[in-house]
Amino acid sequence: MALLEYIPLIIFFIFYKTHDIFVATGALIVATVIHMAFLKIKKHPIPNRQWVIFALIVGFGSLTIIFNDDTFIKWKVSIINSLFAVALLVGKYVFNKNLLQSFLGEQFQLPESVWTKFNLAWVGFFIVCAVSNWYVAFNYDQQTWVNFKVFGLTAMTFIFAIVSVISVFKYLPEDDESSPQKDKE
Repeated sequence: MALLEYIPLIIFFIFYKTHDIFVATGALIVATVIHMAFLKIKKHPIPNRQWVIFALIVGFGSLTIIFNDDTFIKWKVSIINSLFAVALLVGKYVFNKNLLQSFLGEQFQLPESVWTKFNLAWVGFFIVCAVSNWYVAFNYDQQTWVNFKVFGLTAMTFIFAIVSVISVFKYLPEDDESSPQKDKE
């Protein structure tokens, strides 16, 4: 299901290449609405972050189209990443709840100090993404920004996710007793 989240982005890119930023933004809004409707019809749980992204796409996308100004859609990416960073910080230091641990705690059993570092690493990553997007959006041409948004930020996210998961493997408990090798001996 996670890959479905990228379909609106792909549609945005295709419409940008075949039309312009405003048609692409409209296509992004429509694709996002269809994606959310699909999840609702299939009765898949929709995480809060997905609702936030949906609202920002519709809001900033609509402003982009109404005012015929791509500044709004460019800001959306930085705002989403900033909100993610703030949510992780507020969750941890205001509500004493590590949101990443809440999401991934069943997959990874890690010491509390590692969860805190993992959380802070993602806060830093989201800040880097927000600042990078802002820099590219307002210092380079529109095509460069679209390519960065679609390919650069997506690649950065995949690479950081892989590196961050690999970095916590050394803290995972070893499961010697249930491994297939132990059963054969």
